[in-house]
Amino acid sequence: MNHTAQGTVVIFGGRSEIGVEVATRLAPGRTVILAARRADDLVDECTVVRAAGATAVHAVEFDADSLDTHPAVLDRIAAFGPIDVAVLAFGILGDQARAETDVAHAVSIVHTDYLAQVALLTDLAQRLRAQGSGRLVVFSSVAGWRVRRANYVYGSAKAGLDGFASGLADALHGSGISLLLVRPGFVIGRMTEGMSPAPLSSTPPQVADATVRALHRGRGQVWVPAVLRPVFFGMRLVPRALWRRLPR
Repeated sequence: MNHTAQGTVVIFGGRSEIGVEVATRLAPGRTVILAARRADDLVDECTVVRAAGATAVHAVEFDADSLDTHPAVLDRIAAFGPIDVAVLAFGILGDQARAETDVAHAVSIVHTDYLAQVALLTDLAQRLRAQGSGRLVVFSSVAGWRVRRANYVYGSAKAGLDGFASGLADALHGSGISLLLVRPGFVIGRMTEGMSPAPLSSTPPQVADATVRALHRGRGQVWVPAVLRPVFFGMRLVPRALWRRLPR
């Protein structure tokens, strides 16, 4: 089934490299909304998406951490028409070393990468149910598949998000609403700048390609790259004494 020109695409985290890449691939014939903080500064991102074939591109102010503002943001987005695809592309990596001693920093990572996602997904799911259609895209991470000592604050938030999204997908089954859960490995981009790439790394365009391909195929989950799936299933069997010494 061809979804290339149906409904509005909303990218929550409209400044995200992966989010913008996904938007360009879904843009032809659609209205695209980029929702992010400092929406007035999204000129370059809007230009790229418009050049990809979007019929209209709108920048909407959205602060993921300000949970009580989510309903008003979604009301504003609804004014542009029914949502076909809602992509949650916001998140922070944080500083693991700092988070181990700075309570506020640890909480901020979990707030953005888990609590804010749960709040937005819950509201979106209700609205899409009322609408009778729509698709959700959630970015988990292999970091949440089995949490490692080297990044356990970020990894634990992703583990929680992965579990929540998996349960929500089951709750939505048969409703006409679908959820695609994306589990990328290490992504070389702004978020990981200055870090040594892990084995089997990918780039934002590669993650976007795999995401959109899975979305069009009606998949429920996708690992990026695909080889990570058997690798990480095997890693569940690694003894804990060895696991705790593994790098990020």
